[in-house]
Amino acid sequence: MSDGHDMSAYGTLCTLFYDADKPRASDAEVAWYAARLPRNEGPVLEAMAGSGRLLVPLLEAGFQVHGVDSSEAMLASCEKRLASGGRSARLYRQNVATLNLPSRYAAAFIAAGSFQLLADPIVALDALLRIRAHLVDPGLLLLDLFVPTEAEHPPGAPIVEVRTVTPGEGVQIGLRSETFLDVDMRRIDVKTRYERRDRTTITAREDETRALTWYSEQEAVTLVGDAGYREVRTEPLAWSREDGRHFAVSARV
Repeated sequence: MSDGHDMSAYGTLCTLFYDADKPRASDAEVAWYAARLPRNEGPVLEAMAGSGRLLVPLLEAGFQVHGVDSSEAMLASCEKRLASGGRSARLYRQNVATLNLPSRYAAAFIAAGSFQLLADPIVALDALLRIRAHLVDPGLLLLDLFVPTEAEHPPGAPIVEVRTVTPGEGVQIGLRSETFLDVDMRRIDVKTRYERRDRTTITAREDETRALTWYSEQEAVTLVGDAGYREVRTEPLAWSREDGRHFAVSARV
């Protein structure tokens, strides 16, 4: 069973779509992290950093941020984003469940529910353990998590979504996804096809399958505690998103 965030996930078209759809974290989200992350106690790590939606604004806010992600396309987009802003950051292509970086960090965080792409609970625990091995004092961990709306109101059939974004003139990326929900297994499987159209011609196509899981607040606290963290607590998020109930977990090593 895939952990949903392996080296093949998040290809070029997916990245183009994501960057056009979610180009930058909101001011409220950036402010939330900026208020909690240690500023002068060494670098902080964004695990599962993607293409820099949050990493770049935090750099601009004066934080020393390193990023790690398993997607080559996402990291290439992040590099491009950094270069266009005249900035640089250490970026690593690794799977968070087998994380082995040369630096140690005052804090680590996983934003936008990405932790839930580690759908296998053993993989999720491995990731927390590997992150903990990279943390030094004050050793803060922040996770942004969500319980999907469908968990409380399961649909009777797969959810089909069709959307289009325009990342450049004459270029469109279309998405068609089917979402399958298994409430008993706490698992969402999403099958997505991306198509790139230049003017009217389809020039590229990409298929992606990913899995997500979810945790209640108490289950998330237990999981993080099982990985050896202390002072584990939850709080509601200070910014709104659709797609369910969102909350944050904070902990220390």
